[in-house]
Amino acid sequence: MTEHKEEPVLESVMDKISEKFHGGDSSSSSDSDDEKKKGSSSASAAEAMKAKIYRLFGRERPVHSVLGGGKPADLVLWRNKKISGGVLAGATAIWLLFEVMEYHLLTLVCHCLILSLAVLFLWSNASTFINKSPPNIPEVKIPEDAAVNVALTLRYEINRGFATLREIGHGRDLKKFLIVIAGLWLLSVLGSCCNFLTLSYIVFMVLYTVPVLYEKYEDKVDAFGEKAMIELKKYYAIFDEKCLSKIPKGPLKDKKH
Repeated sequence: MTEHKEEPVLESVMDKISEKFHGGDSSSSSDSDDEKKKGSSSASAAEAMKAKIYRLFGRERPVHSVLGGGKPADLVLWRNKKISGGVLAGATAIWLLFEVMEYHLLTLVCHCLILSLAVLFLWSNASTFINKSPPNIPEVKIPEDAAVNVALTLRYEINRGFATLREIGHGRDLKKFLIVIAGLWLLSVLGSCCNFLTLSYIVFMVLYTVPVLYEKYEDKVDAFGEKAMIELKKYYAIFDEKCLSKIPKGPLKDKKH
């Protein structure tokens, strides 16, 4: 009789223990589900915040991919500091040679050719006396594919520039007209202050330093750019309302029915 009484007691105790364990499992599973939900909600919130962040010129890709990726982007963004520093040093040396020392391009090319040809000529003739192999002069040829691609690219860009100028000349886009006029006027002012070589060097330095600095301080620059664009839009709206809207527009093309 005592054995029959102990068995239900043991069974009830075991049932209570199992219920506690199952309750703990269910609570832990619910906690894990809650954590997953919180993680997914935080991830979606982070993605929404990224989507809301203002980027200059409506950029959605990283700076490296915007610049085309590959070796040119690595060079501009200083991924390899030795190569980028060498290019910068070479450009600075060329500018110093032609601008500061007032060396002429044709004179430099002729002097370099004279020096290189003299060295190769003496080396080739002296190799028979010193029992050494003559210099291995490689055969240099411009590939046809590369020349065709460069010509096609130049042709496309020149035609696009002509098309833009033609569109501006028709007087249909006042905003683009003002932008082009302002750009040309700025170039004329810079051209009167310095010669073409110095202007090219300034443009090179800007293209070689601004992207890497922008990539480093991207968030701060984008925040400042957002504020600046809001202010510019306000001033442009006022200018458009008071001045541009009163200017008669050019004739439009007849709509095709």
